[in-house]
Amino acid sequence: MKKTLTLFALGLGLSMGMSHVPLQAQQAPLTWSNPHRQAPNLALDEQLWGSLGQPGDKQALIQSIDHSLRYLDTPAAVRAYQNYPIRWITRDRVRRSLQRFRHLVLTSNSPQELQAAVKREFVFYKSVGSPRYGGQVFFTGYYEPTYQASRVPTAEYRYPLYRRPSNFESWKAPHPSRAQLEGSDGTGKDSILAGYELVWLRDRLQAFLVQVQGSARLQLTDGTTMTVGFHGSTDYPYISVGQEMIKDGLHPADGFTLPKMINIFQQNPDLLNVYIPRNNRFIFFRETNGAPATGSISVPVTPDRSIATDKSLMPPGALALIHTRIPFPDGQGGMMTPEVSRFVLDQDTGSAITTPGRVDVFMGTGPVAGDRAGVMGYRGALYYLMLKE
Repeated sequence: MKKTLTLFALGLGLSMGMSHVPLQAQQAPLTWSNPHRQAPNLALDEQLWGSLGQPGDKQALIQSIDHSLRYLDTPAAVRAYQNYPIRWITRDRVRRSLQRFRHLVLTSNSPQELQAAVKREFVFYKSVGSPRYGGQVFFTGYYEPTYQASRVPTAEYRYPLYRRPSNFESWKAPHPSRAQLEGSDGTGKDSILAGYELVWLRDRLQAFLVQVQGSARLQLTDGTTMTVGFHGSTDYPYISVGQEMIKDGLHPADGFTLPKMINIFQQNPDLLNVYIPRNNRFIFFRETNGAPATGSISVPVTPDRSIATDKSLMPPGALALIHTRIPFPDGQGGMMTPEVSRFVLDQDTGSAITTPGRVDVFMGTGPVAGDRAGVMGYRGALYYLMLKE
């Protein structure tokens, strides 16, 4: 995530590339919307009280709100909102909106009661989305992976993650390519990063996925747990490995998910050395000593309650509402994908998330979160909620 979890559209950045257009060259990213003319279940967040076999997560939402309120009191937030281009969205209004919404969440007795209060007291500003998706927003998922790793290299654990080099600030552009930094096979043989290895993984794809996500929780061979987080990157744009595979005809774009991608690599492991080096954006890490996954505004991200957006367009730390489909385990080894309304906090960003038409939803930590993130890719709507003046 700097998005301290670097974004992972459809598990491996599978969404089609969309060029980032400066705000000055496009329409405003948010427009006023009348919530009473939208879907009747808009802002009906049943998950707060529990639904679809999942326990209610009201306390998790309150905690996420508190993280945003803490951010809004920082000098970084002051700077961000001094330069924010939409004049009717200010740091003070965002803060007051969160404080009032927090009170409503705590005092409402049902999803319907909260929905009515929000529609009564808040203004809804809707993302203009993307022309590619007919004005809708494309939602994907990301997560914090959990893998096995070793603090020392062995015959089994051969694929390193690296610390940021001490002389990194003096590196001249263009920076070295991924192949130059980690070798064509990912083991780092003869790499200029020798000596900066932080930890070793036993699977090249896993090591790459940690770079894509920007964060991980690692179960070490000595029985301890290590957490790592984003600590800088090279100056290359993000290239979607998934999109490269689609272009080469390895799978149709429709229905290409992370499990299907993993299966292709398992059946053809030599393809890892073909496709991973195409993404020259290289991520450096630091040990985070057990800290939770953290977003670009330097607060923890909350499963199902934190989103990542383009922070040149969308207000950092603000209260938002997403209306889309989200996958949940169905208890039989598959996924169900109900349409939901979900109150969320905008707390992260990422190199693959640009334009008003892209949002990434944080799914949590571990394999189940990875399964959900790997199949999520749905259209929908994104709203920002501001307390009426």
